[in-house]
Amino acid sequence: MCGRTSCHLPRDVLTRACAYRDGQGQQRLPEWRDPDKYCPSYNKSPQSNNPVLLSRLHFEKVPLGKGRRCVVLADGFYEWQRCCGTSQKQPYFIYFPQIKTEKSGSISATSNPEDWEDIWDNWRLLTMAGIFDCWEPPEGGDCLYSYSIITVDSCKGLNDIHHRMPAILDGEEAVSKWLDFHEVSTQEALKLIHPTENITFHPVSTVVNNSQNNTPECLAPVDLPVKKELKASGSSQKMLQWLATKSPQNEEPPKPPKAESDVPQWSSHFLQKNPSLMKRGSAGLLEQWLKQEEGQPVAKRPHSQ
Repeated sequence: MCGRTSCHLPRDVLTRACAYRDGQGQQRLPEWRDPDKYCPSYNKSPQSNNPVLLSRLHFEKVPLGKGRRCVVLADGFYEWQRCCGTSQKQPYFIYFPQIKTEKSGSISATSNPEDWEDIWDNWRLLTMAGIFDCWEPPEGGDCLYSYSIITVDSCKGLNDIHHRMPAILDGEEAVSKWLDFHEVSTQEALKLIHPTENITFHPVSTVVNNSQNNTPECLAPVDLPVKKELKASGSSQKMLQWLATKSPQNEEPPKPPKAESDVPQWSSHFLQKNPSLMKRGSAGLLEQWLKQEEGQPVAKRPHSQ
C-alpha cells in the first residue's frame, strides 16, 4: 500500500513547496542532492526515484548511516478499494485538504484533466514519515539510497478503502521534529507516528492501474457509476412470495417455547441480570476466565429462581 504516488511538480516548484523556517526563524529552501535524478510523474511506482527530505546533519556532521529518519514527498498517493462481490478494484487519489485560491478554484469531476494544471499553485505536499538506508558497493561507485514509508492503522475516513495508511506528518513542526534526530530522540519522534483524519480523497480512473501511464488523467476526479437494482418481473415476484410462504422449510411445525429453567445461564438473559458484567464487557469476562484458569476464586454467577 501507498507504494504508488504522484509527484509531478517541476523541480523548482517542488523546492518552493518544501520551504521551511530554520532555528532563527528565517525561511529557507532545501538543497538538492543529485537533482538530475528527480523525474516528475503523475504515476510513480515503488521502483521510481522519489524526492525525500533528510536532515542537513547527514551531509555536514555525521555519517549518512545514523539517524535514518526521512520524509517522503508526494502530491498524494493512490489506493485501491476492492469492489464488493467482484474482483475489480476502484482506485482513489488521497492527499492533504487544499486551500482554494483564485487560480485553483474547486476540484470537481467535471474538470478536464488538462485543467488540473491550474490547480497546482500553492499545492500542499503530502509529507510521509519514512526511514532510509544507504548502501555502498564494495567495488566502489555511486551509493544506492532506499527508503520505506512507515504505515499505521487507517483513519476512520479511509477505513472503507484500506485498513492501512502511511504515517503522515501534519505540519512543519512535525516534519522538523521527525528529521531532527540530533535533538529529538527516537522515543519522542515515535509519538508523531499515528493516523490522521486531516486527509481527503476522490475516485480516479483505472488508467492509473498501469504504472506506465503518466498523464493528468491519473489523478483527475471521476464519477463512480451508480449501480442499478434489478427489479423482479411479475412472475418472479409471485415465485418469491410462494417460496416465502409455501416452501417446505417454512411449513415446519412451531417448536414449543423453552421453559425458563432450560435457558442457558450464559446468555443475554443472564447477562442482563448481572450489571457488573454488563459494564465490564468482554474484558471482565476474560479476567474471570483467567482467574478460573489460575485457580483463583471468582464471584458466583446469579441465577434466576
